[in-house]
Amino acid sequence: MGKYKNDSRVVLTLDAGGTNMVFGAMKGEEYILDPITLPSNANDLDLCLETMVTGFKSVINLLGEVKPVAISFAFPGPADYVHGIIGGFLPNFPSFRDGVALGPYLKDVFGIPVYINNDGDLYAFGEALGGALPRVNEKLEALGSSKRYSNLLGYTFGTGFGIGIVVDGKLNRGDNCCVETYCLPNPHIDGVILEDSVAVRAVKRVYAEQSGVQDASLQPKDIYDIAEGKRPGDRKAAVAAFEEMGHVAGLAMAQAVQLVDGIIVIGGGITASRKYFMPALLEEMRGTVRTLSGDTLQRVQMKVYNLDDEAEFAEFAKGQAREIKVYGSDRTVTYDPQKRVGIMVSEIGASKAISVGAYDFALSEIDRG
Repeated sequence: MGKYKNDSRVVLTLDAGGTNMVFGAMKGEEYILDPITLPSNANDLDLCLETMVTGFKSVINLLGEVKPVAISFAFPGPADYVHGIIGGFLPNFPSFRDGVALGPYLKDVFGIPVYINNDGDLYAFGEALGGALPRVNEKLEALGSSKRYSNLLGYTFGTGFGIGIVVDGKLNRGDNCCVETYCLPNPHIDGVILEDSVAVRAVKRVYAEQSGVQDASLQPKDIYDIAEGKRPGDRKAAVAAFEEMGHVAGLAMAQAVQLVDGIIVIGGGITASRKYFMPALLEEMRGTVRTLSGDTLQRVQMKVYNLDDEAEFAEFAKGQAREIKVYGSDRTVTYDPQKRVGIMVSEIGASKAISVGAYDFALSEIDRG
């Protein structure tokens, strides 16, 4: 169960897109109103900010006597999230490029705290507090394991390759609000960013290269249907498109998980094709590296388990626990020498996790004082 699943406080939310803005309100990690959708007017700063105020005021009016305690949402693109300032290269919000103190402005208008974050960060926070992490720990407890996890890496597969990191219940936003993975070096294409092999465009590109079919209308869902034999096309090329994504993502995750040492959860629309990319991803994470002296080491020093596989989860829960004696006494303590981590696909989905993350982040900041 999520940390704030039964909380009675209400938080205003916003799904900020370049075309439309969707306003809502959450209580107890669930939406309590039908969303209000307004055009973003992203090219006109004055009109865009006016739209935000109108949207939030409309939600407040629908809430009646219920008073929201905060506004919390994700905004696309670079920002100084700690201070609520949006700016930089923003293809969907060009009027914000010179820097807009959005958080302080909305706080002045509504008189309540305003929290803005990266969507990858909110995804990870939602999974850590109200999604994958509590579910894993509940399942470990049910299986009689004493092992518990407090760290999480959240990845999103979609238009881009997003990441968020939560350590001991706290979101790591970084000193520059710049915790990213999309721009890391691509292990398959020299000098190219990682995201070009782990995103919607990557699946489309590899299918086109492997099949020789240049059809820009094909989306990952179509390519998945080709792999499944439900749609005409090059089935081998379709499978290869997802496998390459898995290989590159697995190499990236193998490095990150050793720095954070926690559960990995992945979300986004492409996760529907997990049967084709997950074996390749696990193969890379479970691969080996060598030293110059000839020694062979596991790429990830912890044993990697697929937590979506019930048999593997059972083994993950069991570990290698045994009783050892306390020196100089007859007492024993339980010792489990096996270092292990797990990876799983989101159960609640990326969109819901981001919303839960926005809600939980606002309340955790308020509670922290």
